[in-house]
Amino acid sequence: MEQTKGYVRRIVTGHDEHGQSIVTEDCAAPAVHTNPKRVGFYCTNLWITHETPAVVNNGPDPTTGPMVLEPPKSGSVVRIIEFGPEGDWTKELGSEGAKAAFGAMGTDKASTFKQGGHPLMHRTESVDYALILEGEIYLVLDQEECLMRQGDFLVERGTSHAWANRSGKPCKILFVLIDGKFDPELAKHFG
Repeated sequence: MEQTKGYVRRIVTGHDEHGQSIVTEDCAAPAVHTNPKRVGFYCTNLWITHETPAVVNNGPDPTTGPMVLEPPKSGSVVRIIEFGPEGDWTKELGSEGAKAAFGAMGTDKASTFKQGGHPLMHRTESVDYALILEGEIYLVLDQEECLMRQGDFLVERGTSHAWANRSGKPCKILFVLIDGKFDPELAKHFG
């Protein structure tokens, strides 16, 4: 079977009518999102919880629907994103383009775009874990950049950041985003 971009085999367990553990789903994760303005970008949502503690049941697939950047209130999302190499489109994006890009992901307020900075700088009120599965990518922050390679792990705590793939090859990252709340002292800096 030929695997398409964004393909991830997803196995979901559940319970039968007697409470015994079973596999309820074994197939390609269905929620693969792309963005025509970002060549080589594939975001595969693997699972989403809508509250903490998460409801444990045999409910429907929570990943169906549009691409949403942030996790649900009091919830979480786990996804794999494949970033294609950056092209000229990043230079042409601008403030309105950045706002539109994040608006397409359900939150134009996430953009922290500043003239001269990376156009996809953004901040979410969440704690995010990121594991580089394949390739390399720059984590771009307000004051510095950090090259991350396969096997590197990041704890991102609500900071303004962007991802810049300058390698010429795709980079795959596993993300877990957990809804959070900014400390009031820290939130004062964000206006």
